[in-house]
Amino acid sequence: MNSNTIRSTGYDVIFDDTLAELHQFIQHNSYSKILILTDRNTCTHCLPLLQDALPGFDGYDVIEVDPGEENKNIDFCVGIWRMMLDFGADRQSLLINLGGGVVTDMGGFTASTFKRGIDFVQVPTTLLAQVDASVGGKTGVDMDNVKNIIGTFAQPKAVFIASTFLRTLEKRQLVSGFAEVIKHGLIADRPFYEAVKELDATALSLEHIRHSVSIKNKVVTEDPLERGLRKILNFGHTIGHALEGYSLANDRNPLLHGEAIAAGMICEAYLAHRLNGLSEKALEDIINTFRRHFPDYSYTREIYDELLVLMKNDKKNAGNRIGFALPGAVGQCSIDVFVEESLIVESLDFYRKITT
Repeated sequence: MNSNTIRSTGYDVIFDDTLAELHQFIQHNSYSKILILTDRNTCTHCLPLLQDALPGFDGYDVIEVDPGEENKNIDFCVGIWRMMLDFGADRQSLLINLGGGVVTDMGGFTASTFKRGIDFVQVPTTLLAQVDASVGGKTGVDMDNVKNIIGTFAQPKAVFIASTFLRTLEKRQLVSGFAEVIKHGLIADRPFYEAVKELDATALSLEHIRHSVSIKNKVVTEDPLERGLRKILNFGHTIGHALEGYSLANDRNPLLHGEAIAAGMICEAYLAHRLNGLSEKALEDIINTFRRHFPDYSYTREIYDELLVLMKNDKKNAGNRIGFALPGAVGQCSIDVFVEESLIVESLDFYRKITT
């Protein structure tokens, strides 16, 4: 195995700007049919790059969906399943998911459930999908503004990561993915956090991406079904997902995933300071890091009840208790920290105070 390959749970994550190994994978497997799932943006900007990298590869059908988290729902899955049937897909077919986290999440879910499961590979085209959504075998869709509440654990046959696709992104999308890169350092690798927090998202190299993926991969291979350690990856996501769900339902220009998680990590770092021994110096550093890279999100106390309802529906909870993963120091994280609603409200107030 070369240094450009990370072995995960039953599959390889391959870092290759030429996509030559994807070409070899297709040639070495006798699939009855190959389908490529894209959204409208990746069909325009990324599918031509894929075609250029795979000379002579033209025996496939394209399923195109509308872009955006608001379309990651069961209704769109029904549309994908119907297209699979229309194209004559059988259990020996392959689905190539070419896109960001919405495409890789929804594509993995539809592939894992179509005819009780067909093979799929992930070709993530956004930074967020490359360092987060494409690794770990989680698939899923949203329902009633609750993120990823319907889904499966299903491993792809392989993941192919090429930084070439990142050049098609506008900077806001690139920065959104940067939140997860920073998070990986915060929860498990202090030297990496110290290095990347000073970078501009546009300065990330394929090696930075590979290291970020290696952090997540180490966690998910030790705990593939999220029984324990893997929960550290949820830092920032209990509050962040609630903010994201609220924003998707109510804002004209809704938060991107990384923007919501950045705000969530500030709130949850405050909780970590109050409950888990995170020092005031570390809290200030985390606040400064995320505010330097991400815009502030403005909200009022009037939305707290709605946010708490979304948090109570979070899949990480136990009973009626709202669960968190909270760092005790930069580079280490505790799981299953259950927090009273009054303290969650306090953290939301804290964020409002420092951003107004």
